[in-house]
Amino acid sequence: MMPVRESYDVVVIGAGAGGMTAAAVAAAEGLRVLVIEKTAFVGGTTAWSGGMVWIPANGKMKEVGLSDSVTDAVQYLASTVPEPANAGPRAAFLARGPEAIAYLEANTEVRLQPVKVYPDYYPERLGATAGGRVLEPVAFDGTRLGPGFARLRPPLPEFTLFGGMMVNRLDIPHLRKIGKSFRSTLRSMRLLSQYARQRLHAPRGTTLHLGNALAARLYASLLARQVEMLFSADVEDLVVEGGRVSGVTIRHGARDRTIAARRGVVLATGGFSHDAHLRKRFFPPAAGFVSATSTAGTGDGLRLATASGAALNRDATSPAYWVPASLFRRDDGSRGVFPHTVTDRAKPGIIAVNAAGRRFINEALSYHEFVLGMLRDGNGEPDRPFHLICDRDFLWTYGLGRIKPFTWNVRRYVRSGELIEAPSIAQLAERIGVAPSSLAATVADYNANATSGQDPEFGRGSTIYQRHLGDAARKPNPCVAPIQRAPFFALRIYPADLGTAIGMKVDAQARVLREDGTPIAGLYACGNDMGSIMNGNYPGPGITLGPALTFGYIAGRHLAEGGSVTSSLATASV
Repeated sequence: MMPVRESYDVVVIGAGAGGMTAAAVAAAEGLRVLVIEKTAFVGGTTAWSGGMVWIPANGKMKEVGLSDSVTDAVQYLASTVPEPANAGPRAAFLARGPEAIAYLEANTEVRLQPVKVYPDYYPERLGATAGGRVLEPVAFDGTRLGPGFARLRPPLPEFTLFGGMMVNRLDIPHLRKIGKSFRSTLRSMRLLSQYARQRLHAPRGTTLHLGNALAARLYASLLARQVEMLFSADVEDLVVEGGRVSGVTIRHGARDRTIAARRGVVLATGGFSHDAHLRKRFFPPAAGFVSATSTAGTGDGLRLATASGAALNRDATSPAYWVPASLFRRDDGSRGVFPHTVTDRAKPGIIAVNAAGRRFINEALSYHEFVLGMLRDGNGEPDRPFHLICDRDFLWTYGLGRIKPFTWNVRRYVRSGELIEAPSIAQLAERIGVAPSSLAATVADYNANATSGQDPEFGRGSTIYQRHLGDAARKPNPCVAPIQRAPFFALRIYPADLGTAIGMKVDAQARVLREDGTPIAGLYACGNDMGSIMNGNYPGPGITLGPALTFGYIAGRHLAEGGSVTSSLATASV
């Protein structure tokens, strides 16, 4: 529905985590806010994500007996984000991240809880923690959105069970033990019966977890504050008067219209993951064109901002946040992209091989580091094939990609060509196009040490992060086991992105900057429209959503305060 008003205090472009946070905070501060979303849904890529939020020294840590400090976080980031670029915004994130979480919990529907055990991705570095910096959304009842539930972007089908049931990370071990443990069977049956009741009244499960719960909580916050939403609308231009952004020109249906923004405009359109021109300009050729993000991220914010004189942050050591992904076709014919984040690569009994049939990296490294290894392999040649290799025991116990554990019949995946099966390693090699002798030698070398839980070539399972993602029941190494029971399987994986790291330069108040470093009055950016404060590095889980919520909060507060400098801490540097 077209909003009746010609003017608002704040216009937010994009209804992902960053944009909805900015809108929720501005509305909580008493401003009249309009959110413009180009799709029919709220949530963006956040609604598909794990929903992890990385906030060092957050107040929730003390509640579970953990300690942290900004000093430790500064020390950790000094080694994981060594580049000096974006030091000011990075310091603002560390200084104000805990403040942002406390504000959101006090003034919105956002509720987060600490993940007590979830290590930073480089746990051997000084200042790292074994858990607590990561916050996850508390489960949310989607029926609280009322008719708005239909506006919440559904999770990826591959991350649900039984056609729409979401489960949290603590439920998964119990579901794996159905029939083996009385306690787990009882808990699983409760989940299933709850889901069955929900499906009587809704097209999918209404108990929401992960990023879908975070998106739902932010959307509920907007609904509670009567924030107006305009869906399926494109912003064509920013209105600039006297050097200040004062509104937007939009196209909604067949009609163009100008809407004034008295305080300012927030850009939160999700980056440029799906813009072929910008990918070709900024991404390495070996990256290809696979993205695990929402297709709405086509660079709208960057184009709007640069047309108004904004500077791009090109200092990123990597232009994107990376994840290995497998591709497939769903039953409805749509292309699916499955991000291999934490479900399979670090489990015991799987290896990754390159076009020569050789291992090229520690499979249990973070997804970002894993893809950096893919991009380096073969001197960055484009379209270079990579495969995950496992045996029948692994596939049954842990699943592979979208194939869930305990799948009795994998024939449909084999018939489609998504999963490659062979009775021997040599035949598997032929079917994936590598020399049989090479792959056989690779598996034999791996197996020779895997039987005793060793990986001398890459040291898999050598850190608490890697062991956390393995199988604790596997001794002595939760990440290493031999590949030996036929049939054998291969799944092709591709370098894919989880979001772009190149975006607008901003200051510590989330204001978009010109090339000369001066802020463009009335223009703010957050989320992936904002250049990465981590400079394209990936220190820990949730380092995209943590800054998105923090700078959405900072933008909302700064707009409410009329553009004054909010904190001397915000201008400090790391």
